[in-house]
Amino acid sequence: MPQPDRLWLVLCAGVLAVAVGGCKSHPKAKLGPSQAPVYSVGDPESVRREVRWRDLLTLATRDMQVGNLDAAERKVRDALKLAPEAPDALVLQAGIDDRRGRTRQAGENFRKAAELAPQRGDVLNNYGAWLCQQGRPAESLVWFDRALQAPGYPTPGEAQANAGSCALDAGQLERAERDLRAALVAAPANPVALESMAQLSYRQGRYMEARAFAERRIAAAPATRSVLQLASQIEVKLGDRAASDRYLQRIRQEFPQEAGS
Repeated sequence: MPQPDRLWLVLCAGVLAVAVGGCKSHPKAKLGPSQAPVYSVGDPESVRREVRWRDLLTLATRDMQVGNLDAAERKVRDALKLAPEAPDALVLQAGIDDRRGRTRQAGENFRKAAELAPQRGDVLNNYGAWLCQQGRPAESLVWFDRALQAPGYPTPGEAQANAGSCALDAGQLERAERDLRAALVAAPANPVALESMAQLSYRQGRYMEARAFAERRIAAAPATRSVLQLASQIEVKLGDRAASDRYLQRIRQEFPQEAGS
């Protein structure tokens, strides 16, 4: 089962322009060289503080992308001293907490960010994605609904894909199909929506449709072990053992450490 896009859990929504969709298949945003804060001596202190705060978050995000969590956390904590209730800083702190296995703190920071930014669809989607990844898919749907109702949310298809995937986990198949198809109208190559639709079609015995969605998913983004395994199972149901074996061979070649699991 594809998971909601972890990019939302690692990158600060308001600092970077990130290509998103749940969960694990989108490339990370590319950052340019580090730049010092830009302001003039005539700027008021509030402007200088905001520029410094945003610069800290940009640098912290870069540190996270290269795995330097210690440096990232220092910068995020400095940013939170400047703006203790800034949702973007809380989201980034939650991402650090999540990576370090501090589940309770991650949840608290994601929820606090969502409550402080009830009109920010990206922040609400973050919290929903995190809840779903924690095995709380039914609870996550409330937050995806709020994200979709947020005015001006620029990427509703991403929240719809996440909602559909998590509805599938929650056993809400009608809602899953509704949200996934809506996500694919918005973004026909969304990997999360495509893999989830393949999974849903497979569960419902619509194997030709499942094959079509699986093939589209594999063409849309780098294959994961889960989608190759699903594609193999679909081909077994369709009676094409040779095609099934080709997918299994790809698992052995591309995921040698996981091939036997």
